[in-house]
Amino acid sequence: MSSRPLTIRRLGLISYAEGLELQRALVARRIADEIGDELLLLQHPHVLTMGVKAKESRQHVLATAERLAELGVELHETGRGGDVTYHGPGQIVGYPIVSLKPDRCDVHRYVRDLEEVMIRTTGEYRFEARRIQGLTGVWVGAEKIGAIGVRIQRWVTSHGFAFNVNTDLDFFKLIVPCGLSDRGVTSLQRLTGRDLPIGEVEDRLIAAFCDVFEHTPID
Repeated sequence: MSSRPLTIRRLGLISYAEGLELQRALVARRIADEIGDELLLLQHPHVLTMGVKAKESRQHVLATAERLAELGVELHETGRGGDVTYHGPGQIVGYPIVSLKPDRCDVHRYVRDLEEVMIRTTGEYRFEARRIQGLTGVWVGAEKIGAIGVRIQRWVTSHGFAFNVNTDLDFFKLIVPCGLSDRGVTSLQRLTGRDLPIGEVEDRLIAAFCDVFEHTPID
């Protein structure tokens, strides 16, 4: 089994716009084969992001523009799939800039693999996460702990996953998360009853990602 190197970038708290610009630059370089595969791990300040069907996503934003401004929550349209979601401090966002060529050119498989990464990471804390038939993301019971929205250009990935660690879940009340009104959200903090070190959870996400995608991490 071959193992490709994966450069890990732990970026801390950066704005959504900055993260988007960095992804665009890295995707262009990855398509041109100027760099290898990379995984960006970061947190965003409070932001709501909408997928490619922005008009549909906007209907799932429950808060007024005034309320968002009062709370300091930005609103961004993105080029990823999926509906509206929330990012904020305490949530680990993962942006894989990875070429799926030559043997992983399957969008469905890629999304399932990202789910597997978060399922395994949740399992490290002795909680069983799972998929729900017909839905995207990772769930503990009926509550979502990990969301996914991806973009793929010439089989190079961007955007990715959001994993709730110490996330303030009240911010999800500003939206209908992923357009699903009948399901809740949860976090590792809520499940374990304690704050978790972000670096520790990042380590476990990296290990799971490298295992699932057959990569060797390079910090």
